[in-house]
Amino acid sequence: MINIHRIVCGNGNCYVLEENGSAVLVDTGRTEYRERLAAKIQSFPIKAIILTHGHFDHCQNADYFSRLFQAPIAMSAADADLVRNQMKEPLSAHTILGKVVLKASVASFKKVRMDFMPSVFLEDGACLEQYGIGAHIIALPGHTEGSVGIDCGAAGVLVGDALMNMFYPTVSMLYENWEKVQESARRIADLGDVLVYFGHGRAVWNRKWGGSEN
Repeated sequence: MINIHRIVCGNGNCYVLEENGSAVLVDTGRTEYRERLAAKIQSFPIKAIILTHGHFDHCQNADYFSRLFQAPIAMSAADADLVRNQMKEPLSAHTILGKVVLKASVASFKKVRMDFMPSVFLEDGACLEQYGIGAHIIALPGHTEGSVGIDCGAAGVLVGDALMNMFYPTVSMLYENWEKVQESARRIADLGDVLVYFGHGRAVWNRKWGGSEN
């Protein structure tokens, strides 16, 4: 069974998936948490860096850890250009909390400069067995066009920002496409009784997501 290790980096999470002596790092956080993350993961045999999407708070340290572990960076091709231009996909929000988060996020996006290119492009259903992890990628577009999650079977599902638990568990408060956010939320719900690991916040048990709850 896959072991899921959550590493809190400010208001966001990074994860190490570990199984039978192999490991992958999921998301890499912001630069100010680089040393903290490095200290937490240095003992793991990281075989790949998996990015759930292209926003800087999830991938600002990707190039650094790729070089450190000599591990490829993998993400959806649909988000590759977002790495270099955080404003490429305009985001929306329709609640007060969401709009507050959106304003802060956009201000940060305008200041960030990243320049790396993934060497592996993830598609829906792609298996991570080549990295020693018996999990597979699930496409969860909506927050960004190329958002993905990782289905770890009975161990749980990592959803990036397709869902959030910043204030309470809900569908993503920020979205590039609201209809796709809800489709992705339904896809997660269909995975059944498993733990859901968020890009922001503590894990909760899966449930019916969607509607107007955010």
